[in-house]
Amino acid sequence: MKYRVMQISDYDPVIKLWRSCDGLSLRAADSRAGIEKYLLRNPGLSFVAEDGTGIGASIMAGHDGKRGYIQHLAVDPALRKRGIATRLMTLCLGALKAQGIEKSHVHVLKENQAGRSYWSGRGWTLRAEIEMYSFINGDNENT
Repeated sequence: MKYRVMQISDYDPVIKLWRSCDGLSLRAADSRAGIEKYLLRNPGLSFVAEDGTGIGASIMAGHDGKRGYIQHLAVDPALRKRGIATRLMTLCLGALKAQGIEKSHVHVLKENQAGRSYWSGRGWTLRAEIEMYSFINGDNENT
């Protein structure tokens, strides 16, 4: 498996991968333009894993100057249980730390039991004292 920084040219195989993964929610912000904007704002923080057949895993990360945010960790179901997700997570956290970010968060859908088990099994703490509120500042409810 070869690991490298994600580029916008990876969009088509990555969106196909995301769509194949249960528990990963896609929104309008995951359009090519949205992902390109995200990658430009957060250079060197998102990664893909390639094997001989193409991209088999991806992870995205960004930060607000204080906290890191991990998004869309996805591994092709046929490639799971090989340490690929952990390697991608390690790359993201290392890149964030190099930019001075030492605490990161990940949003996991409540019904995504596999995702919840993955993150809690790697030392991430469920923050039961925090609730998330969202506000849509536009006309697209799927933003």
